[in-house]
Amino acid sequence: MPVKREMLVRRDELTQIAINETIAPACAAGEVLLAVEAFAVTANNVTYAVVGEQVGYWNFFPAPEGWGIVPVWGYARVIASAVPEIAVGERVYGYLPMASHLMVQPGKISNGLFRDMAAHRQPMSAVYNQYRRLAADPAHDPAREDMRMLFEPLFLTSFLIEDTLRRAGWHGADTVVLTSASSKTALGTAYVCRANSPAVRRIGLTGADNVAFVERTGLYDQVVAYDALGTLDGAGGVVVIDFAGNMALLQSLYATLPGRLAQCLRVGVTHHDDRGEGEVLPGPKPVWFFAPDAATALIGEIGQDGFNTGVAAQWRGFVDTATELVTVEHQSGMDALQRIWRAQVAGQAKPDTGFIVRI
Repeated sequence: MPVKREMLVRRDELTQIAINETIAPACAAGEVLLAVEAFAVTANNVTYAVVGEQVGYWNFFPAPEGWGIVPVWGYARVIASAVPEIAVGERVYGYLPMASHLMVQPGKISNGLFRDMAAHRQPMSAVYNQYRRLAADPAHDPAREDMRMLFEPLFLTSFLIEDTLRRAGWHGADTVVLTSASSKTALGTAYVCRANSPAVRRIGLTGADNVAFVERTGLYDQVVAYDALGTLDGAGGVVVIDFAGNMALLQSLYATLPGRLAQCLRVGVTHHDDRGEGEVLPGPKPVWFFAPDAATALIGEIGQDGFNTGVAAQWRGFVDTATELVTVEHQSGMDALQRIWRAQVAGQAKPDTGFIVRI
């Protein structure tokens, strides 16, 4: 059997890393062994780690006490199968560990997907347990595999954020402020807002070094550096979508927009060093947005086909935009993965670069 390599991080110190090597297990009845081909590493994966205890992200891929395996999105190939419906050599796309191999227990098998029915994964949302079978996956485009890894999971969140706010009438606001505006989820959200809620003004907040990049995207009506909040335009109601997770920034925003804030959604933690848990803000309490719950609710209302059609209609145009904005950098091996991970945790990754790693 092949050697299985996995990257572990300390849950309380995300830059502390260990590489674990074992022999990949043989398949028991009902199991399939996947060899991980490639995956994206983005700020979204840092969010998985930062809120891993709170949301349960550490539970997907068990690790020794105090350690965790960070989830990623990517492609894998079946290298051993004890499931008659799934053949060796088949490729899948889905939620994977930062590792070289993953054993799954496929169930609810159809031509287009299967679900990992491993007992420890069942308490978590089914969205994360599904694996798309590429041979019958209508969303699969061999020429855009990198873009799918980098953006698709984030874009689904973007789509659901806009849908949720639009259905709520934007809480009466006419402006949306997005923190960490250079992040991939923020870019997707701005894109969907422009397409589906064009009357709502989009303002992106970002670090001074990223202002030029964010302006170049053309997705925002105004781009403001964090140290220039006093230049925020407008006088009406405001919804804040917080991808930064920095309490000091939120406090400054609330102080800058007294009486104007209608809603504050917390989505990411790109600036996770100052999360300020428990802090009281002088306005609407920030509400965590959990995309799987929103997806389940929307699918229940419009059906899976309607949901897939709605996402696909926006996804195609966004990929065209994203391809022009981001340069994909391919890296191989555990050393490269550790280097990229530490840069993401430190917030040092450039917004115009997307990282794809092959173990």
